[in-house]
Amino acid sequence: MKVCVGLSGGVDSSVAALLLKRQGYDVFGMFMQNWHDADATLHGDCEWEEDRFVAELVARKIGIPFYFVDLSKEYRQRVVDYMFNEYSAGRTPNPDVLCNREIKFDAFYEAARRLGADMVATGHYCRRAPLLDSEGKQVIINGLPQWRILEGTDPNKDQSYFLCQLTQEQLGNALFPIGHLTKPEVRQIAHIADLPSADKKDSQGICFVGKVDLPTFLKQKLKPKEGEVVEVFDAFFEDNQHYRFVHDTLASLLEEPGEPLMTAVFASEDSGGATFNNRPVPERSRRAIDDLKNIFSPAKLSALSDEDWIKLSEPVDYSAIKFETEVYRSGKKHIKKTRYKDNPWGKVVGQHDGAQFYTIGQRKGLNIGGHKDSIFVIATDVDTNTIYVGEGHSHKGLSRSCIRIASEDIHWIRQDLEMADGDVRRYRVRVRYRQPLQDAWLVKRPSGIFILFDTPQRGISAGQFAAWYSEDDEMLGSGVY
Repeated sequence: MKVCVGLSGGVDSSVAALLLKRQGYDVFGMFMQNWHDADATLHGDCEWEEDRFVAELVARKIGIPFYFVDLSKEYRQRVVDYMFNEYSAGRTPNPDVLCNREIKFDAFYEAARRLGADMVATGHYCRRAPLLDSEGKQVIINGLPQWRILEGTDPNKDQSYFLCQLTQEQLGNALFPIGHLTKPEVRQIAHIADLPSADKKDSQGICFVGKVDLPTFLKQKLKPKEGEVVEVFDAFFEDNQHYRFVHDTLASLLEEPGEPLMTAVFASEDSGGATFNNRPVPERSRRAIDDLKNIFSPAKLSALSDEDWIKLSEPVDYSAIKFETEVYRSGKKHIKKTRYKDNPWGKVVGQHDGAQFYTIGQRKGLNIGGHKDSIFVIATDVDTNTIYVGEGHSHKGLSRSCIRIASEDIHWIRQDLEMADGDVRRYRVRVRYRQPLQDAWLVKRPSGIFILFDTPQRGISAGQFAAWYSEDDEMLGSGVY
């Protein structure tokens, strides 16, 4: 069988090619260039050329043919344009997920096929396994053998999340040779084989673009526009009807009567440990804090109306925070000036150069001082060009318990497990790369899948992907929220 390995110049894809060669496959390597414009990159305009050079050295060392393909047109149309469109709409996209679905296992695979490849292989830390029936035979649906995607063996490097949008057809043409290895084991294999990439650092930044200054990158198409940064106070949530609805609805869904958990426990860089309600948690109490969660009743989840599910999944709207101006006299000459009147719900604390350049949960680049705790973005409004921020890791606006995957955005890897309207299931969910899996309920309704987490999640940003897993480490499906 002829296999094309996507050689990136990194150690992971290099070892993937080496292992396949040792296993007897007819292997060739191919380097793809997906980006030309280096204006926003932080490492200069020749980084891809260095990667290609290393990839070619690796191919020579292993003893396999090496090819080059330029997929920059496809990448710009399918990934970069998508990024710009999402950011301009005030959403936070995940280009790496799209890069895998649209480029590595689509456009790249088609290029490899033209060179005679039967399959493509990458250096992803994940595992592929056949879906077997009770007799040990591989399940076939609609003429396609069915495959499972499992987490990588290395918990610190698992990359299954990035593959959450792959189809069964794409999985049938893919190999992941290093998914059963840990990163140290991969580097050891590379050192023993004396591969030129053995000590090469892991790539960072946007897939195939590299380490970039994101605002600078986005300003290539999105124009800066000055707007206000509004800090939201606790008093707003006390008066806000939607926040009270979320609180009361979560309380009504609990197995036993009680107060629902509304904010998450965060590992605080400022305090060096866990914090809860902006207060450091003593070491002896952290076990009890970590056990805090909402225990929901599946029967009550089933009984909740579609209208209430939709409302529960919606974020808080901060547009009600308005500011009136007043004229006052300043200085010895009593010069007339204008200022905002005090508002118990919030305060204008700064300026920014475009709401589309910020994402929920972000704290860098705000340049807002005068606070004891860190300031985080809790919402953006691209229509009014306003950024809303809150102080502290446990700010009420930084946590959400429920999100919705619209029906048209649901993607099942395991189509045999697809949920029907009314189904309520227990899964583990990841809403961003490297996040520990979170216990949650999935509820299917005509308008989509609602994901209700046991513990509120921090920094939920529209436009990202949620992926759900079974208890045996298999990724079953995903969708953009």
